[in-house]
Amino acid sequence: QVQLVESGGGLVQPGGSLRLSCVASGIIFSAYAMGWYRQAPGKERELVASIISVGSTSYTVSVRGRFTISRDNAKNTVYLQMNSLKPEDTAVYYCNIYAGSLYWGQGIQVTVSS
Repeated sequence: QVQLVESGGGLVQPGGSLRLSCVASGIIFSAYAMGWYRQAPGKERELVASIISVGSTSYTVSVRGRFTISRDNAKNTVYLQMNSLKPEDTAVYYCNIYAGSLYWGQGIQVTVSS
């Protein structure tokens, strides 16, 4: 079965950085697009960043210039490097893969607060 496991979240002060990791199993990792979503309390889930199998990336406007998505196919892992974090980045972040249908990780909390 497909499994996605996120790590690297936590509490950080405004202006700080975090790197989220998502390790996939049960799939041919290199063949599929990956994404990071987030959902803040009272808000809809939104796509933050995505990366396709050939490496092209896309970002939502609010994180462009601050976040970077990357993948290491040898480690079956996708990363989200988050710099210059703001309180409005506080949310539960979810790893996602599209492999005929959508598969989701369990979600990991990122809190940006002083």
